[in-house]
Amino acid sequence: MNNRNIMSKPFDLLNESLGKEILVVLKGNVQVRGTLKAFDIHMNLNLENANELIDGEMKTNYGKVLLRGDSVILVSP
Repeated sequence: MNNRNIMSKPFDLLNESLGKEILVVLKGNVQVRGTLKAFDIHMNLNLENANELIDGEMKTNYGKVLLRGDSVILVSP
């Protein structure tokens, strides 16, 4: 196994995802997909070109959005 592929800190995934599209699942099973522009230690996420998804289909176009960290359940690059 290559040690470079192992993330040493939980926020390494977010650092590697800056400027890339991510999928975020929030409490209440709300799914948002967008480009990660910034985040902080509370896992507040700043996304651009953000869209709410329902059953994998775009429902609402938000554009720029700030997701509060305490509502984040999952982040997938």
